[in-house]
Amino acid sequence: MNQPRLAQKQDMPRVLELIQELATFEKESDAVEVSISDLENDGFGAHPKFTCFVMEVNNTIEGIALVYPRYSTWKGEVLHLEDLIVSEKCRGKGLGTLLLDTVVQYAKQIKVKRVSWEVLDWNETAIKFYESKGANVMRDWNVVQLNEKGIENYLSIIN
Repeated sequence: MNQPRLAQKQDMPRVLELIQELATFEKESDAVEVSISDLENDGFGAHPKFTCFVMEVNNTIEGIALVYPRYSTWKGEVLHLEDLIVSEKCRGKGLGTLLLDTVVQYAKQIKVKRVSWEVLDWNETAIKFYESKGANVMRDWNVVQLNEKGIENYLSIIN
């Protein structure tokens, strides 16, 4: 089996397809707003906002891991794993392990203090996978977000 490689700009159409597949799996199929050009510009411009690793099977990208830097006031530089996606037809074949291995190796290479990510509480398959790799699934923490409309509402209240 191939090893993951760094994504290239021309991979972004397939990367977006996998992002959409994940959104559908997570019951949020209408939530994806990012476009191919967003991914191309944000990942491959003068100041890339993310790093993406891809995994190919038979010359088709069947998995991705997209990461970006964050800063922890407790730890310093950390790496955020935004998504680890394996196409439905290729799950259970070791692609997720190879992608996660690559992310952890990358984290060590860039000398971050932690890799962090979220997992849906109902995705027991993913939770078991992450725990089997030694990850600490912190079930007592909740993800907090303000979406675009929430930002506007917030600002209208304080202004």
